[in-house]
Amino acid sequence: MNTKQAVAKRIVELCEQKGVTINAIANISGVPPMTLYSILNSKSKNPGIVTIKKLCDGLEITLGQFFDTPEFDVLEQEIK
Repeated sequence: MNTKQAVAKRIVELCEQKGVTINAIANISGVPPMTLYSILNSKSKNPGIVTIKKLCDGLEITLGQFFDTPEFDVLEQEIK
């Protein structure tokens, strides 16, 4: 799994845990829905940390909580 896939997976997991839709979290976070869908569909080449922070704020979690999953500990190397 690469970083983009891990970020997308984590967003979906958190939405499911919080019981909110992708559109709802986009609205709550102030992130345009198209930006969020670009991240989820891996069209976004680099989901920015500010965007992820906004999503965290909307989900009422910290960045540390967002990245605190085993998937982020075993990511593929991005330097190729």
